[in-house]
This record gives sequence, structure tokens and C-alpha cells, in this order.
Amino acid sequence: MVFKVAVVGATGNVGREMLNILDERGFPVSEIVALASRRSQGTEVSFGDKTLKVKALDTYDFSDTDIAIMSAGGNVSKEWSPKIGKQGCVVIDNSSAFRTDPDVPLIVPEVNPDAVEGFTKKNIIANPNCSTAQLLVALKPLHDAATIKRIVVSTYQSVSGAGKEGMDELFTQTRAVFVADPVEAKKFTKRIAFNVIPHIDVFMEDGSTKEEWKMVAETKKMLDPKIKLTATCVRVPVFIGHSEAVNIEFEKPITADEAREILREAPGCLVIDKHEDGGYITPIESAGEDATYISRIREDQTIDNGLNLWIVSDNLRKGAALNAVQIAELLIARGLIQPKKQAA
Repeated sequence: MVFKVAVVGATGNVGREMLNILDERGFPVSEIVALASRRSQGTEVSFGDKTLKVKALDTYDFSDTDIAIMSAGGNVSKEWSPKIGKQGCVVIDNSSAFRTDPDVPLIVPEVNPDAVEGFTKKNIIANPNCSTAQLLVALKPLHDAATIKRIVVSTYQSVSGAGKEGMDELFTQTRAVFVADPVEAKKFTKRIAFNVIPHIDVFMEDGSTKEEWKMVAETKKMLDPKIKLTATCVRVPVFIGHSEAVNIEFEKPITADEAREILREAPGCLVIDKHEDGGYITPIESAGEDATYISRIREDQTIDNGLNLWIVSDNLRKGAALNAVQIAELLIARGLIQPKKQAA
């Protein structure tokens, strides 16, 4: 079976990565369509060795399209995902628009694949926040083994999480520092070059940012509503790759060696954990890779049943584009979707 697939937001960082991953993984497409806003109409994007001309979202007919992978932002998704779903096209949405909707499954295939069957209520499936996706890939097998009670996470999130504008701002500011030009902050609230900013997304009434709240809400929805989580999310001057320092308290005893063995066998995880110089993963090594890397696995001696982990992943891939494509693959593997047009 082959499927007609539309990528919405095809000119953005994540949209382009989605096209790359669909090609890399040999996704069974009969036709691939690149969509974006009218101002991007006619722009060229790559799909393998093909060049696609971008079409306008607001004039496209989804009635013969099987899957729409959305990466065009929350406002666009709120307007268009329900419309697309009503045309019988399954939407896999990368924005935050539907993540907390009880009628929309929030999916990481390595974590909660069975929940995908709930997509029929609205024909929409939500992709989690990039920082949550990699966290839960690593935590799911440990939760199954020893039951997580509480998580404390500090994130070190790359500028690509803020889109092309974020990457451009880091580049421009870094160059300005070296040539002694004025440094302007436009995308971020403070200078990002040679700095870190403890502020991602908007502030909420309790002093948390929305990025931090997302990690709490999404972990409870996908992994276990009883888990307590507190997060501090920080933007760092890295182009690609989110890192997380994670402290976990379990209900049952679990040693660092046991955790290491569990994670080595877990889908989507790659353990790089040598107690030596360079025996761990940093963001630059994760860029372009599919795995969620886990390093610095060690016991926390200050609490019973505690572990510390260092988790790194390419936020444009597992944190966004790869996870969305894996959801589409999951739908096909479970026979939950049939192509509207049968191949000749």
C-alpha cells in the first residue's frame, strides 16, 4: 500500500526535515505534496532526488490525501487541522494546539503506541513537545521497571527549537561579537550568543514558563498521571540538539547498572556512558541522528531509589520530524489507515 502525503509548513526547519526523513526511511508514498502559506508558494524544497514546488495551504483540496503532517505553528493548526481531518485526511500535528485535547492522542511510538487508536474522534494525532519526546523515550522503560514517582529536569535547549529565526540570531550575534559590531536581540528576550536564557515560551501565573508546563502536562498524559515533574527550561547557544539533566525518584530500588542494561535494550535509546574523558554524548554528536542518547547514569545518594541521567537528542528529528513520521508508520503497521486511492 502507498499513501498520498502532504507536508504542511514544508519550507521551515522541521518541514524540510520531515521531507528528508520520509525519503530516508522509504515511507510508502504514492505522491508527496509540499504545502505552506501563500507567500511561500512556488518555493522549491527537496524530497530525495526530486524537487517539489510548494503549493498554498489555503487553496489545497485534502479530499484525496491520506496523511497530512503539520509543522506550521499552533495558530495555523488550530484553524486547519479540524478542517483537514473532516475531509478524511489524518493529521499528525507538530504544534501544541491539540496536545492537551482529551479527544486527540499524544503519541511517542516507543512510549504509548496503543493510544494512537483514539485518533478517529477528530482524525488528529498530536506530536509532543521536543523536550518531552526525548525525555519519555528514556524514561518509559525505567518507569516500567521501577515506577517513577518524581522527576526534576533541567533542559539545555538549542536555538533551532525556536525555528530558523533562532538559528539566524545565534549566527548573527556570534559574528557581531567577533567583529565588535552591536549585538541585537530580536527573536530572544536577551542575547543568546555566549549566553544562556532561562526562559522558553511565555510566563504563566505561577512563574513557570509554558515550555515547563508542557513537560509536566505531556508526561502525565503519555506516561503516568501520578508522576510529579518539575522543570527549568533554558535556551543555550547550540544550533541543533537538546540536552537534559534529569533526576528521578523511583518507588522501587533500581541501580545504575540495572538502568544501563534496561536502556541498552530499549527502543530508540542508545547508551554512551563511559567513566572517562569524552565518554558521553553532547548535542553536536546527536545532530542528524535518530537515537535518544543517555549518558552519565549514576545513583543519587541523597534520596532512596534515585538516579541521575544526561539525555541528548536531535530536537528537529526525534523531537519533531522523526516522531511525526514514526506515528504515520505506526498507523500503517497497525492497519489503522487505508489509502483512499488504490495503486494501479
